[in-house]
Amino acid sequence: MDQAYEKISDSELAVMRALWSAGGPVPLARLRERLTRERGWEPSTVKTLLRRLCRKGAVAQERREVYYYTPAVTEAEYHESAAGSLLDRVFDGSASRLVASLVQAERISGDELDELCRFLEAEKQRLLGEKDAN
Repeated sequence: MDQAYEKISDSELAVMRALWSAGGPVPLARLRERLTRERGWEPSTVKTLLRRLCRKGAVAQERREVYYYTPAVTEAEYHESAAGSLLDRVFDGSASRLVASLVQAERISGDELDELCRFLEAEKQRLLGEKDAN
């Protein structure tokens, strides 16, 4: 998936997180207030970041009595796209190399590793079941 929203900056991601957590269209003033309070940004910074996100297709803008902003991509879609991009760029598409790197760097706890193993085993069984059904 080669989407422009894969290339959002850390600051733009903070705006996206504010939009995702809002659960619906957010007026510009509320976004400015929140991000100014949480991040110490100037109101013009918030507007600039929103304009960039709209240009990238990650955010939709709607004019009512004031401008409202809505994420045009879900958090799950962004995670999937960003993870795929990281996997391709850094690990040549190898998920096992990514996981090995995280384990070796001790970025995954024992509990997380157990959870990952359970997830992978369940997915393996699901895929085998689909294969047998075909």
